[in-house]
Parts: sequence; C-alpha cells; structure tokens
Amino acid sequence: MSYPPGPNNPYDQPQQPPQSPQGYGYPQQPPQFPQQNQGQYGYPQGGLPPGMPPLASWGARAGATLLDFLIAGLVPTILLAVGYIKFLKVFIDAVDKCDAANTDTCPVPAMPGSSLAMIAIGGILSLAGTLWLCYREGSTGQTPGKKIAGIHLLREADGQVLGFGMAFVRRLCHALDGMACYIGYLWPLWDEKNQTFADKIMHTVVVKRP
Repeated sequence: MSYPPGPNNPYDQPQQPPQSPQGYGYPQQPPQFPQQNQGQYGYPQGGLPPGMPPLASWGARAGATLLDFLIAGLVPTILLAVGYIKFLKVFIDAVDKCDAANTDTCPVPAMPGSSLAMIAIGGILSLAGTLWLCYREGSTGQTPGKKIAGIHLLREADGQVLGFGMAFVRRLCHALDGMACYIGYLWPLWDEKNQTFADKIMHTVVVKRP
C-alpha cells in the first residue's frame, strides 16, 4: 500500500547521513594545516633539532667577542706590546751604534729586565684569561661578553653545554677562522646555521638566550 507524498507521510523525509557524536569521550579532529618547509624556529629541514632557540646574529657574536677582549685580554695585550716595543727600541739603538762604529759584526743585545717582566706577566695573564673564558663557556655556555650580549654556545646535536675541554679545543680551532683574511669569522654572515669554521669542526652553534 502506498502513501501520497506530503507533510504527513513519515516515509517522505530525506535521509540524513549519520554524524559523529560530539561531547565527552569523542575528541574533535584538529584542523589540518599544510606542512611547512621550516622548523619551529625557522631552521631549514635537516638543520638543527626542534626546540633549539633561535640562532644568534653575527653582530651579537662580534660584540660578545669584543667585550671578552676588553674584559680578559686588553691588559695582557698592553703588557705584551709595551714589553716588545721596549726590546725593539733597545735592539734598534744597538744596531745604530754598530753602524756608527763601522763594524761588520754586531752582537744581539740582551732583553732588558723590564721588558722581560712585562712579556712574562702579559703571557701569564693572557693564558689565565683564556682558560677562564673556556671554563665559563664550557660550563655555562656563556663568557662574560656572551652573557651581556644575551647569547649561548651550545652543542648542535642536543643543545647542551660543551664542557671545559671541548671549549678549549674549539678556541684553538679559531686559528683556522683567522686564516685567509679571517674568512672563517665572516662565514656566519651567509651560513645557514651561522657557524664559523671552528663551530663546524666542533659541531656547535651560538643561539640567543631563551
């Protein structure tokens, strides 16, 4: 038996697709976003691990290096320079005297005691300052200059500090940065991880302090 279509016909209602119940026990699906080509902090895929702070700029690193030199290296450098200048003056005076006497042989003058003392004290202070900076950098990730600039030196793989030994080896590796017109120190300007040659050898990065 058939019924004519109409509002009183219960079988004439259109079928609605079943809907998933919402509420307790039924989590909603999160919206889908297209995948980004960069990580959480803008690093390219295959770069630093997620969760690492943003990389420090070259300017911040250069400023921190200058501050460290003023704090730990200025006085030793002055002592060394004055000591060598005084010895050079004595050497030049001795050569002038030999030329005035028209002699073919000229003995090398002895280094004055004051020059020797300045060079020795400057060398000791320079070594002590370097070891102190390595200790600070290895144990906390920050030298005084880096602390003022708000940056950290960390291991690239896990974001941990290096330790004193590796920080000292990294400082030795800076000799490679100074070769070929200091190109290694300028390398962070165009490197994707802002690394110097020493950073690449030691697998370290300098990041902003979170």
